Amino acid sequence: KRFCQLLTLSLIMASGSEAETGTGHVGGLGVFPPPAMERVLFAVPKKGRLAEKVKDLLKGAGVNYVRPDRLDVADVKDLNVTLVFLPCADIPRYVGEGNVDIGITGLDCLEEAKANGVAEGAVVEVMRLGFGQCRLCVQAPVTEGAMAAPADFVGKRVVTSFPGLTRDFFDKLDPSRAGSTAIKNVTGSVEVACSLGLADAVVDLVETGTTMRAAGLEVVGEVLKSETVLIHGTHARAAAHAGLVELLEKRIQGYLAANKFFLIKYNVQHENLEACKKITPGKRAPTIFSLSEDGWCALEALVEQKQAAAVMDQLTKIGAKDILLVTLANTRD
Repeated sequence: KRFCQLLTLSLIMASGSEAETGTGHVGGLGVFPPPAMERVLFAVPKKGRLAEKVKDLLKGAGVNYVRPDRLDVADVKDLNVTLVFLPCADIPRYVGEGNVDIGITGLDCLEEAKANGVAEGAVVEVMRLGFGQCRLCVQAPVTEGAMAAPADFVGKRVVTSFPGLTRDFFDKLDPSRAGSTAIKNVTGSVEVACSLGLADAVVDLVETGTTMRAAGLEVVGEVLKSETVLIHGTHARAAAHAGLVELLEKRIQGYLAANKFFLIKYNVQHENLEACKKITPGKRAPTIFSLSEDGWCALEALVEQKQAAAVMDQLTKIGAKDILLVTLANTRD
């Protein structure tokens, strides 16, 4: 209810006018005014390691907005969409319960929500976004002898911000002792639990490992590989907005595809055309233009960014001229 009340208040303040009378129930948790019900609600990270990268992603996908000061909502320009800024861990639950239509979060948060009772099939993972990669790992104090194994901590004290995934992980290690591991849920500074004597091991995210090593810990097992994901709900509210939700997904997919490729342009003599086509086949086929100069033509094709320098070297060797590499802003299949 608190979420719905805050969102309603924010929408009223953002619009600069009072909400119309009349109500719409959302997910059984509260009430939105009609303007909120008519808009697609898109949940994105409020802060943390994913927030800035998601901001860049939205800009590249043409999801433009101005976030008012002290408000956690922002209307998207030219689209009937409102962004809702939420903690990453809350986004899968709000999508699954029908409070918002679409969201960006971490795979770790999505799987934790499922482990904690979000209904099967209520949330669909649309695509993985290729950034925010990390691992959810079992970590324990560094020892001089043989490294500990995850099974060594079944039945012991484990501190984590992911109690659902942690419970499932340890229960599967030794089903005969399921439920015996004492799992304590904390919301931050997980890595200090062992040094304070609160835990025998922790389960926490590892990105670079710097924080883990500073706390005197080492990885003894991996629970999950994670990255940023785009999700949407399957509830009635999301179904009513299916067309616009799909448009948002296509825009994001196009931006991600554009970031994987460059457009290469060059001129080549007809006698070297077939060799050039093999080097730059494009996604479907290269585009070929005739030039006013006899015996020459121009080619355009997409090349993967990681291969672009090598492709330019190969084209130069077989006589291609005036080679240009062009950055793409967005694309559609």
